This record gives sequence, C-alpha cells and structure tokens, in this order.
Amino acid sequence: MNRDAMPGPAVENRNGIAVLRGGGLSRGWNGIRYKTGLSGKNTSAKQLSLNVATISPGGVAFAHIHVDFEVMLYILEGAVRHEYGASLENQVDNVAGDFIFIEPGVPHEVCNLSATEPVVAVVARSDPSEWEHIVEYPSRRRPAPQSAGT
Repeated sequence: MNRDAMPGPAVENRNGIAVLRGGGLSRGWNGIRYKTGLSGKNTSAKQLSLNVATISPGGVAFAHIHVDFEVMLYILEGAVRHEYGASLENQVDNVAGDFIFIEPGVPHEVCNLSATEPVVAVVARSDPSEWEHIVEYPSRRRPAPQSAGT
C-alpha cells in the first residue's frame, strides 16, 4: 500500500488542547489524498483520529476493511458511492451534506460518481493510528500487482 507521508504542519499542544491550523494534502493511500489531521501520531489521542479526505474526479478508493474500528464520514463536496458487503454487492449513494457510519469489518469500495468534481469528506475514526488497522479487500477494480521487470 502506498501510504506516502510528507511533513505536515506542526500541531500546537497547549496543556490539554491540541490545535492544527490548516493542513495541506500530505499523503495518499488507496486512491485517497488526506490532509494532515489529528491522531495518536501528533496528539495524545488514545481512541480517535480525524482527517479530511479527497477522492479525485472519477477516482476509486479500492475495497478495504477497517479492522476493529468504526468510521464516520461527513461529505463536504461531491457525490460518492459505497459498494459494500462480502461481494461488494450492495450500494449506497451519498452527496454533500450526508453523514455515513461504517461498522468495523464491513468490506467496502468508494467511487467518486463525478468525472469532473472531487469528493471531499471529513473522516473520523475510533482508532488513533489511522492506517495500521486497514486491510485491502479483493476488488474487480483494483489494479493487478506488477511483477518484477514489468
């Protein structure tokens, strides 16, 4: 998985309150770009992380599972489809203003429904580590791994 990280803005830790001012696009994973947010990596958080995620026009966040943590989303911009279930056989479409809750262990793939506009969402996780407990799930859209020399 590509979880590239670039230095982000510094978090101000102020005796029990942590502040992150702004935050540029700092890393990508699985077809999603994330702004630097708050997590156990840059605060004393023990059970929570918060980011802003962007999926490019026509983009896909390939199928994955959140292992043992919950996720809540608030769609700020765009239109998105979640395909979910053991065979990704179910779907739900959401637009700006919608709230979404994803239970732990639910396989899902996220598709931007627009070819011209990004999807932007606030993402809250009940896991301060952000990345370590997300696993890939089989998907017909996921590019096949390239073998050495190709």
